[in-house]
Formats: sequence, C-alpha cells, structure tokens
Amino acid sequence: MQTFNSDDAPKAVGPYSHGVHVGNLLFLSGQIPLVPETMQIVEGGIREQTEQVLANIRTVLDSQDAQLNQVVKTTIFMTDLADFSIVNGIYAQAFGDHKPARSTVQVAALPLGALVEIEVIAEVH
Repeated sequence: MQTFNSDDAPKAVGPYSHGVHVGNLLFLSGQIPLVPETMQIVEGGIREQTEQVLANIRTVLDSQDAQLNQVVKTTIFMTDLADFSIVNGIYAQAFGDHKPARSTVQVAALPLGALVEIEVIAEVH
C-alpha cells in the first residue's frame, strides 16, 4: 500500500491523503469543490461545484498517470437530491461512454459547506 498526494489538487482538509495505491487499484479520497489556488469552495451553485469536483478528481488521477476512463466505481455524496439531474448531466458529460459502477447518497452536510463530494476507485496497469 502506498499513499499519494497531488501538488496540483486542493490540499486535504484533514489527516488523510488524496489516495492510496493498492495493487492495481487507486482509492481516491472524496473531493469537494475546492479551488486549488485559494482552498475556497468555488463560487456558484451545484453546477459549478460538480464541475470543480470532477476537475479535482482528474487532477488527482493525472498525478498517478490515470484518467476518468479507468474509474471502476464512484460514490457521489449530495446535500440535496433535488439537484440530482444537474449533477447527473455533468457527470455523464465528464465520463462520456464510460459507465463505472456508481452510488449516490444524500447526506446532511459535507465538509466546508460543500453541496457535493465524489470519491472514486480506479484500476491502473
């Protein structure tokens, strides 16, 4: 097992790494919509936050020479499932024809007041 961090992604807001590499799997910690340069939640609503979360995931994956098309499982945490169609549309656009397994869960709150958090598991060779 090897932990890793990306210098280009938002720093962890707690005692954890961006991810763990075990065998041929990458387990990424959940990403919230922090702008890496400011460590603040991106301005805007659920659309902007979802786009920022996916950008952060791409950055962490890239640090391990991986891409979204290697993701095998995602978990989406949302504070309001009424926003599901917006998140789902942005997610579908980001992943294109690639359709990893997925769970979506409504939660009472997320770190720093985020509206959405996504964690992923990816397979690497």
